[in-house]
Amino acid sequence: MLLINANITTMEEKDFENGYVLVKDGKFEKIGDMSELPKKHGDDQVIDLGGKRVFPGFIDAHSHLGVWEDGLGAEGDDGNEDTDPVSPQLRAIDAVNPVDFCFKEAVDAGITTVLTGPGSANPIAGDWIAMKTVGRRIDDMVLGKSVGMKFALGENPKMSYHSKSQTPVTRMATAALIREQLKKAKRYISDKEQAEQDEDYDEPEYDMKCEALIPVLKREMKAFFHAHRTDDIFTAIRISKEFDLDCVIVHGTEGYLIADILKKENVPVIAGPIICDRSKPELKGLTPKNAGVLNQKGVLTAICTDHPVIPIQYLGLSAGIAVGAGMDFYEALRAITINAARICGIEDKVGSIKSGKCADLVVFDSDPFSSYAKPEMVVVDGNMVERL
Repeated sequence: MLLINANITTMEEKDFENGYVLVKDGKFEKIGDMSELPKKHGDDQVIDLGGKRVFPGFIDAHSHLGVWEDGLGAEGDDGNEDTDPVSPQLRAIDAVNPVDFCFKEAVDAGITTVLTGPGSANPIAGDWIAMKTVGRRIDDMVLGKSVGMKFALGENPKMSYHSKSQTPVTRMATAALIREQLKKAKRYISDKEQAEQDEDYDEPEYDMKCEALIPVLKREMKAFFHAHRTDDIFTAIRISKEFDLDCVIVHGTEGYLIADILKKENVPVIAGPIICDRSKPELKGLTPKNAGVLNQKGVLTAICTDHPVIPIQYLGLSAGIAVGAGMDFYEALRAITINAARICGIEDKVGSIKSGKCADLVVFDSDPFSSYAKPEMVVVDGNMVERL
């Protein structure tokens, strides 16, 4: 596929007001100015965009797409295993229904990659995956191995277990449960390593929970901390420092109050949902200015929908509302492309139009953040999946 006469925003060092994009075998092969376009195109499918705008495929860095199914109640709710507050062994890949109708709504809105996984009922909830929004079999849609582990602080774990008269019912207990399991996992790793070095030392009995946390403690997986209030954000940072975790704050509703500290601590934030009411006490500080303030203070920031809290097709609109509240347009675009990819550790595959990356792109003839915007073309892995 060869796209010509395109206004290309690459999310890399150089954009092209009148450029071309060559796609081969599902990857971006060449990007450049039309003046540099080779005269021979071979068997390439040539599409003249006539000056329309091309962006990398959008990324929703935090959703529950396919985990809470559209139009169903408990039957389609596979997000919270609220029978055990510590469940790192749960795998998102086993919960996602890739034929849920909302995948099509995501693609129709230009969203080509999402992060999805369990909810926030449990202090440790299970792993998270990055996946494409096109496909029929989840195993073929996932971008490599699991990208992170979901931890949850604040009201949700408390409310989930209060009615069961079970720990945790306080923020202290939530943090204590997380620490306890992480310490068990550290000891488990130490015992396994010692057994490998000393044949007289017995290997520890297999522990599925500890096994699931090994890549987190080795910083091979992100630690995604659900946290809204400033005190919960600080608890996430505190625990991450204690165990040397690669910390990411999810939601960060009051992040704008401590943006300078988050910058100093070098902690990224996946902000959102933005189109949301103050539905519970810890959201009383909600403001659409949050993402913009975080970005302006130098915090690596992404924007998410938290689907189905906000339907996933409103990711672009969420970014537009952030722009209306003071965020720079280009930075809002980064928040749903390359910044989202970097925060989630998948920037080598998606997030920008660059040679060697997955050929995911979206074409607009208008402002992509407006309420009436609809992509004229969506390409995922080099395949055209949507075109008006």
